[in-house]
Amino acid sequence: MQVIKTIDELRSVLKNQSNIAFVPTMGNLHAGHIQLVEVAKQQAECVVVSIFVNPLQFGPTEDLASYPRTLEADCEKLKAAGASIVFTPSVEEMYAEFDGNNLNQTMTITPPPIANELCGATRPGHFAGVATVVMKLFNMVQPSIAVFGQKDFQQLFIIKQMVRQFNLPINIIGVDTVREPSGLAMSSRNGYLSNEQRAVASQLNSALKDIVQSVKSGNKDYSQLEKNAKSILNSQGWLADYVSIRSSLTLQPASSTDNDLVVLGAAKLGNTRLIDNLTFNI
Repeated sequence: MQVIKTIDELRSVLKNQSNIAFVPTMGNLHAGHIQLVEVAKQQAECVVVSIFVNPLQFGPTEDLASYPRTLEADCEKLKAAGASIVFTPSVEEMYAEFDGNNLNQTMTITPPPIANELCGATRPGHFAGVATVVMKLFNMVQPSIAVFGQKDFQQLFIIKQMVRQFNLPINIIGVDTVREPSGLAMSSRNGYLSNEQRAVASQLNSALKDIVQSVKSGNKDYSQLEKNAKSILNSQGWLADYVSIRSSLTLQPASSTDNDLVVLGAAKLGNTRLIDNLTFNI
């Protein structure tokens, strides 16, 4: 496994590869990330994993400075998983216009309006930052396949839209969320949780499961189901951001005629913001 830090070296190493599978990450890897690598290995012999904490997708009050960085341990996991290349660029390498202080001159991708809903409603500019860094990485790696986790369902949806609208020759594969035994979706931010918080963190997943069961039982009062779930979470000590039932095909609010659905939720437990979603059919 090679660890590469510059774009020039990456391109030089990859120039003769015709089939590349790519897994972009921000590091602090867990079993969910390794599952993405394993899926990528099924698609191509050359698997590139990027580790880059992207400042462009963090708001001014978010956890950029404290976001966990565990490069040495991450590389050990990726080597064991059979990754071919780990790309670990600096901010200066990724963003040539970075002056050491800010990225104000960065040209960004403008995502579709759905980027301003759900997580985007409380994280303005987040998905523009995500789309921009993913587009840059796609241009650097030139993969034929890219693998993403479905835990970030809205992110995956926006990336698929970007690939389609910019006619990129990349097959996007979404992989089911990997969960802890409690049902908690694996996330790098789970490391922020105290032992007490981790013991109850699966309540978010439980709230979404209850909605799925209610809808499958015939309840189509989606607005009331969403309100009830938020109320329950708040009564359990969470600060619920949103719970929303959407079409899994368009990510628009679900109508009574939609059969392919996703229920998404985001809530803070203490200072830690967690997200989850469940897709289902009726």
